Amino acid sequence: GILPHHTGWAGLLRSLRYVVIDELHAYRGLFGSHLANVLRRLLRLCRFYGSNPTVICCSATIGNPGELAERLLGRPVTVVDRNGAPRAERHLWFWAPPLSDATLGVRRSAVLEARRLIAELLRLDLQVIGFCRSRSSVEVLLSYLQQLHAGGPGQAPAIRGYRGGYLPLERRAIEAGLRGGSVRAVVATNALELGVDIGGLDASVLVGYPGTLASTWQQLGRAGRRDSASLGVFIASDAPLDQFLLRHPEYLLETPPERGLVDPDNLLVLGSHLQAAAFELAFSEGEAFGSAGSELTGTLLDCFAEDGLVHRSGTRYHWSADAFPAEAISLRRAAASNVVIIDTSSDPGGPGQGPQGPWAGSGGGRPGSHGRVIGEVDQFSAPVLVHDEAIYLHEGRQYHVERLDWEEKRAYVHPVAVDHYTLAETRQTVRVLERFAGPVGERVRRSHGEVRVSRLANLYKKVRFLTHENIGSGPIHLPEQDLHTTAVWAAFRPEALSGLSPVELEAGLVGASRALHAAACLLCMCDPRDLGTHVELRTQAGPGADHPAPAVLGPPDPGEPQEFAAGWRPAVAPGPADDEAVGWPAVYLYDATPGGVGLAPACFDRFAELVRSATELTAGCGCTAGCPSCVGPPPAACDGRAAALRLLRIAGEAE
Repeated sequence: GILPHHTGWAGLLRSLRYVVIDELHAYRGLFGSHLANVLRRLLRLCRFYGSNPTVICCSATIGNPGELAERLLGRPVTVVDRNGAPRAERHLWFWAPPLSDATLGVRRSAVLEARRLIAELLRLDLQVIGFCRSRSSVEVLLSYLQQLHAGGPGQAPAIRGYRGGYLPLERRAIEAGLRGGSVRAVVATNALELGVDIGGLDASVLVGYPGTLASTWQQLGRAGRRDSASLGVFIASDAPLDQFLLRHPEYLLETPPERGLVDPDNLLVLGSHLQAAAFELAFSEGEAFGSAGSELTGTLLDCFAEDGLVHRSGTRYHWSADAFPAEAISLRRAAASNVVIIDTSSDPGGPGQGPQGPWAGSGGGRPGSHGRVIGEVDQFSAPVLVHDEAIYLHEGRQYHVERLDWEEKRAYVHPVAVDHYTLAETRQTVRVLERFAGPVGERVRRSHGEVRVSRLANLYKKVRFLTHENIGSGPIHLPEQDLHTTAVWAAFRPEALSGLSPVELEAGLVGASRALHAAACLLCMCDPRDLGTHVELRTQAGPGADHPAPAVLGPPDPGEPQEFAAGWRPAVAPGPADDEAVGWPAVYLYDATPGGVGLAPACFDRFAELVRSATELTAGCGCTAGCPSCVGPPPAACDGRAAALRLLRIAGEAE
């Protein structure tokens, strides 16, 4: 990279006049917080070499361009918002899958609807891009379409997938095929949403709400990017936000794009970049690292000195460790290491025999220690994607995972042809470490504080293609992973819940958490993947804030969090021992970014508005006892919607 080896780029840095940041709206949350620190390091080196470049930021879909740019750059900005870009005709369809069970409110799968629609668009000789929210959905839809449009022997596939985990050469070939027209359809995650030139396509099909208004318009804008008419289709899943958009299309058409939130001074992000900056250039006593200020910068440098990473000589801090700190930074997640996926069928031992000899493969992958590397996955998604016995889907092909070597970060696979894929379930617990605000309220206690979220992948299911029926299951044996973050929670006084059976209480808590999550995403204008939820029937006293800080769990890649199949498990979740609410049923909303980026305190401050919106969303659903579009399907003989509404109305008293 340029920054750690800046002496070799001195001429560039000395004469640098402009830095251009395209797609500004993409730099929010954890990714944006990392970029802000990269810019701090770059501009610090520019000052050292005597330059002061002008930074130009561009975006067509951001609600607070000036504020976000100032947070990223740490300097005042001037906003230019006159739009002179040409706009071609665009047709926008809102597609509601039909009900497959009117009693339960269950709709036909959005993936199957997308299969039918994209197949028809291909029949009309239109070039199409389909966007899915998760890697699994991409591969499942890709498999369906490739079965319908199988090419001849030796013929390059006209339908391709595109997502994180594909090798760079694969991605470049797919992009070239789209530009040249040989690829007629591509199914992608948000990895193809921006920053890649794929030409102007005819139609864009969104399988579910992408999570933000900005992403929605970016994905729709992938079709007809030049001067030709285009078609955009939003196929709603049965998720609450999707159904809300079907009922209120004006929200998508008239609401300004979301505000971008970043926290460059998040200690988990700041500390790693401050180490990299010290490696690049010694710090002077009293020097500030961006908006972190001189006091915080000095405190962290003193901590590094105690750990032997830097050496203080007079008023200067010099890097003294053997480590190369920039190598340990991953801009999109909390850990830099990925799990490499190795196809052992190219190994001399033969398919399914496991890793036995040196690499002997070819055909596009790069050599691994045994076999051919076909892809990779971040370590936080690995427990649900490439656990032992998983069916890993790659470019529509199926691979059986023989073994996941967790220590070496390698997954060994071989090709198979089966009629199913696998989905992992996770079990989650939350431990309160420290309370920042609250508790507020009597019948329900509202609080905001620091928590540890522990997640364990413990079970996988075999799901048959097309019918999506469960045909088997098995255990997963991998270590638990932890996320250290902030949360807002509401604990209900047991006396306020009299008359609710245990089944009704559980259904009510789960339903209230779903409604609060949907309302929070609308209120904060954030991606649903940026907020996590957790419910518990009963908490127990525990060590609380005295518990040692855990290792950090980064969330899955921004496009992949739904790899974790939704599933709730009762959990023991200790809080501070002096908390009267210990033992009370509770609902948590937590920031899915390590350390948090400000969503939890925003929910705490606007809790009354949040609960009011959640109540309106739930009460406005047309179902009788609960459905996937509001609080989720209820247990047998249970009115989950009524139970959730009762809890939400109690939660509205938390002032």
